[in-house]
Amino acid sequence: MKKLKVHEKKRYLCWEDGSPFYYLGDTAWEMFHRLNREEIRYYLDIRASQEFSVIQIAALAEFDGLGEPNAYGRLPFKVKEGVPDLSGPDDEGYSYWKHIDWAVKEMGEKNLIAGILPTWGDKFNKKWGVGPEVFTPENAFRYGVWLGQRYQSVWNIIWILGGDRPLESKVHEEIVDAMARGIKSTGDCHLMTYHPCGETSSVDFVSGKDYIDFHMIQSGHGLGGLESYRLLGRTRDTEKKPFLNGEPRYEDHPACFKVENEYYWNAQDVRQNAYWDMMEGTCGHTYGNHCIWSFNRKKTDYFPYTWEEVLFHEGAEQIRYLKKLRLSRDYFSFRPAQELIAQEVLPPAYQCGGKGNGYAYIYTPYGLPIEANLNILEWKGVKLSWYNPRTGEEMLENILPAGKCLLVPPSSGKGQDWIAVLTEAW
Repeated sequence: MKKLKVHEKKRYLCWEDGSPFYYLGDTAWEMFHRLNREEIRYYLDIRASQEFSVIQIAALAEFDGLGEPNAYGRLPFKVKEGVPDLSGPDDEGYSYWKHIDWAVKEMGEKNLIAGILPTWGDKFNKKWGVGPEVFTPENAFRYGVWLGQRYQSVWNIIWILGGDRPLESKVHEEIVDAMARGIKSTGDCHLMTYHPCGETSSVDFVSGKDYIDFHMIQSGHGLGGLESYRLLGRTRDTEKKPFLNGEPRYEDHPACFKVENEYYWNAQDVRQNAYWDMMEGTCGHTYGNHCIWSFNRKKTDYFPYTWEEVLFHEGAEQIRYLKKLRLSRDYFSFRPAQELIAQEVLPPAYQCGGKGNGYAYIYTPYGLPIEANLNILEWKGVKLSWYNPRTGEEMLENILPAGKCLLVPPSSGKGQDWIAVLTEAW
């Protein structure tokens, strides 16, 4: 079976043969719950063509996943005296779980990883939403064993615990621990992480847990999560494991959840989080569209499009260029290198840099000139190119001497972000 693992340097993910795996995710939280087979195939075909590598989905969905049937009229569990019976998963005929089986197999055929949340977090910490809270440490363990046994021979799964909820009590922690132990008891077959609530990191809740293979932040959809690089930096410094942003600002999401602002996060906002995050040394990045995760079918002010209308929006089309850039040069040597920048620029125009063996990158989100410290590269000469994150094209500029200099992008202004690509000239 093909298998993902943590690279020996403990910062990145790779395949069993040592080749890089770049986690480029899309949040499709409601896919198992809301879409039929034809719709799933259509969505996956498009995401595969856009070079996504992971699709993040909840097995027990947020939108009343225990009470509202899926596209085929099926619920995940049998109902006993009006209550979901977690000891009795419904698995007769084309059941809820056989629909998931089919979808995961379909993803595998398209070389996509299913990032599966065993449950959305409202099923153990309602906090908001529908719930109900049905998990205990005991039934969470049994459920984990059942999932682990069902999918132990399936190659294309990453388990994602949490589901947009914090752990606010000892019982919450025990439930998550038990679910993880249950899954892992059937064999250490798949990587595992934790999807936290907005503007937090999994290190806030599951740091030190041996079942966590890599960490995940959710910078979220408000201004508090705008500076995602700060949350990622704290995550990196807390525990030496791979890490990424599993839910940044969604394209087409009302800014700060406020429709009245009449501003929806757009492709510029998506790229800004993505390239900021890349420079922190992440093992990947997750894109999201507000109307995709929900698989919205009815236009409202809060969900301004149907899910089919947004599949080719700019952010979804352009995010592949992040992966392209990251895989274009020596992958495992990359690390943050803010020392490349001589003068700090404050958010939202914050400039950031990173470097690897024989190359360096500096991102400028508004195309503002970069005061660069090229002497830290210890090269005799520096070749400068400009990478366009809107097109994936790289343009050679010129050869520069080592030392301090001003790097001026081809254009500037909102939506005119650029990456300075620096390589050794000779």
